[in-house]
Amino acid sequence: MHSKLPNVGISIFTSISKLANDTGAINLAQGFPNFKADQELINTIERVSSKNVHQYCPMQGNEILREQISKLIKDTYNRTLGINNILITAGATQGVFTCIQAIVKEKEEVIILDPSYDCYEAPVLLCGAKSIRIPLNEQYLPDWDLIAKSINEKTRLLIINTPHNPSGKNWTKKDFDALITLLKKHPKLLVLSDEVYEFITYEKKHLSIHSYSFLFNRAVSVSSFGKTLHVTGWKIGYLVAPPEIMKEILKVHQYLVFCVNSLSQHILSEYLPHFDPKKIRELYQAKRDLFASGISSSRFRLLPCEGTYFQSVCYDQISSENDLDFVYKLILHNKIAAIPFSVFNANNADSKTIRFCFAKDDQTLFKALETLCKI
Repeated sequence: MHSKLPNVGISIFTSISKLANDTGAINLAQGFPNFKADQELINTIERVSSKNVHQYCPMQGNEILREQISKLIKDTYNRTLGINNILITAGATQGVFTCIQAIVKEKEEVIILDPSYDCYEAPVLLCGAKSIRIPLNEQYLPDWDLIAKSINEKTRLLIINTPHNPSGKNWTKKDFDALITLLKKHPKLLVLSDEVYEFITYEKKHLSIHSYSFLFNRAVSVSSFGKTLHVTGWKIGYLVAPPEIMKEILKVHQYLVFCVNSLSQHILSEYLPHFDPKKIRELYQAKRDLFASGISSSRFRLLPCEGTYFQSVCYDQISSENDLDFVYKLILHNKIAAIPFSVFNANNADSKTIRFCFAKDDQTLFKALETLCKI
């Protein structure tokens, strides 16, 4: 059989998690919490699930839920949206896939900033388009000169991600100013903004494309209830797009999933009025600080974590091994699972850096830290 994705295999997240499970290692690799959701959300599940809410929702999503999302965006970013600007998706990954399939045509080019999440490139390739992988700078922020030099008449889309996975860095106002300048020079260029960790930021406030009026008609944003509400298994998120782009996205969405799980939509439509972004930030900041404090006495070197629930560390004072070998050794010999940075790069660039997920209960974090400090 002729493969449409000949260079794509099982993701590192799947393989590392399987190895962690097989060996009994503490899984700080894959990005999912191991603690329960908010009790108010659980109460809402129990209350709503007994109602008549088990048939199809509208294809674009439950209208009350989209109204609640519109209010959340207004309260958070002071952007006014109609519900027709919002699409409920089966997780952020489906939102990314659907957007790219709708926007990008054969032989066009899409710029991806490395290190990057692995779901970006596959839909580009399935369009018959070309991905242009450009490295971020040493601070894991965009190299705007390099990006500008890579744009040509074939460039259709620039994918951005802030807060950034895997580094945990947040974009600055300077970066958004540079993005706007770039878009003014290239009127056909669009932006896909992955903001799934938008409510998990710390000292530096998250800056969003929603905050810049110039970007409203040139950008699509993707968000995740799974990440925000620590219910990753629900696989539900949402996408925001201007009318002309949303029109094309809906054409793809209706044949990809038609509509997202109705029960989760009805639950979230009742829960969102009780959602407090401040509590999410406080929850994860406490866990970030716990993990950072604990590992500070180890030989791992902490990198800045401004957002997400990932802590990146450099192990160059421990080993000269490449990061993939180091991670497998960490699992097999120390029973701790992490993700190597090199797998996020097209050229597998190795900076002796790995990523830990601290979205775990305190007992798990203390146990992992005890081991990490002995390495």
